[in-house]
Amino acid sequence: TNEQRLQNKRKAKQSFSKTTQIMANKKVLLCGGGNAIHVLTALIGSKPDVDVAVLSTFPGEAERFASSMSEQGIQCLNDLGPDKYGKPIKISDKPEEVVPGSDVIILAIPSFTHELYLRALKPHVKPGVIIGAMPGEGGFDMCARHVLGKEFVDESNVFALETLPWACRILEYGKKVEVLGTKKEIDVVITEGKNASAQQVLELLQNMIGELPKLKPVCNFLAVTLMNINSVWHPTISYAFYRNWDGKPFDEPPLFYYGADEYTGEKLDKVSNEVLSIRTKLQEKYPGLDLSGLHHVRDWMLMSYGDDIGDKSSTYTMLITNKGYRGLTHPTREIDTPEGKKHMPNFKYRYFSEDIPMGLCVTRGIAELAGVPTPHMDDVINWCQSVMDKEFLVDGKFVGKDIGSTRSPQTYGFKDLDTFMRSNNYV
Repeated sequence: TNEQRLQNKRKAKQSFSKTTQIMANKKVLLCGGGNAIHVLTALIGSKPDVDVAVLSTFPGEAERFASSMSEQGIQCLNDLGPDKYGKPIKISDKPEEVVPGSDVIILAIPSFTHELYLRALKPHVKPGVIIGAMPGEGGFDMCARHVLGKEFVDESNVFALETLPWACRILEYGKKVEVLGTKKEIDVVITEGKNASAQQVLELLQNMIGELPKLKPVCNFLAVTLMNINSVWHPTISYAFYRNWDGKPFDEPPLFYYGADEYTGEKLDKVSNEVLSIRTKLQEKYPGLDLSGLHHVRDWMLMSYGDDIGDKSSTYTMLITNKGYRGLTHPTREIDTPEGKKHMPNFKYRYFSEDIPMGLCVTRGIAELAGVPTPHMDDVINWCQSVMDKEFLVDGKFVGKDIGSTRSPQTYGFKDLDTFMRSNNYV
């Protein structure tokens, strides 16, 4: 009816006005130069009255990013709608050129570089800024508090997404990126700040990434730390795939998700069950602790991808029928052989260098403090540390010589569960 159309127009106008107010005259700093930064540059850069700048401290990346960019900026091929185009006002490897005056700072970088970037940002930011990570792999809040200081963190809005909003890949560096699949819903944790409420920041972040995925607020960083899907997915799938590998090179990079077998799905279930056992133990000790944002991997898949999954009968079938995972391969390195180019596993890729020390080891460290046995998680870590030439576990104890390179509670000096929980404001 005419009345309904008028009501819809009024609602749309109110929504547009609210969105404009949220984003108006904001300076957004993006840290990094990979897949996610390409998507964020296009999405946020396409919005009016928003200035986007990029900081990359990786040698040569900022110059390459800037020199590759076309006049119209980065084109994002969007799986949910029209393509987006966005261009940063400046790209630099010098923090002093792009950090000052930033209202929002987003780190979309490997988590093992979080501390490096936070130290680079520190001289140029003031308490009260909105700062966070996409994703905020295990212990991002502990890292921020360690580098920026307790007062800074307490006065600022610190946020973390449990995972990236999309599966995406660069098609042409500095020019074109493709969103392969947008998740339906993901968890985000946001602290209260002196300049903005958590709710205001939630609306801001939602506007930046679009209508989907729906950002679902969770109560504290511990839930996001333990709900680190990458730390379960990547190492466990890699372990399961290579468990019987004969050491011979591959003709082509093998499929990562679509190449999984039933054992992979079963192992993922068992590792996820151990994470949920940590939740149970913590909630028994701290009855008021809300960890409702912590889910089994099966439930996470259903919430994140929904109808993009063809067969929802098991974790295994969901892996091999999720269209968002189509075509994604194991990380490999190319080698020359008498038969031509071949591919060998790349065990230095972020699935190992990031998702073990900044992911699964954080969860394992919390399990150690909580006294929760994790034999299946230990299987994965033991295999990963062998191919990484690292030592985290020794005879089933989290006491290896490389613990200091992780973001586990033990790295920050926590030796008992109660001190860990209370010092980080989890209870």
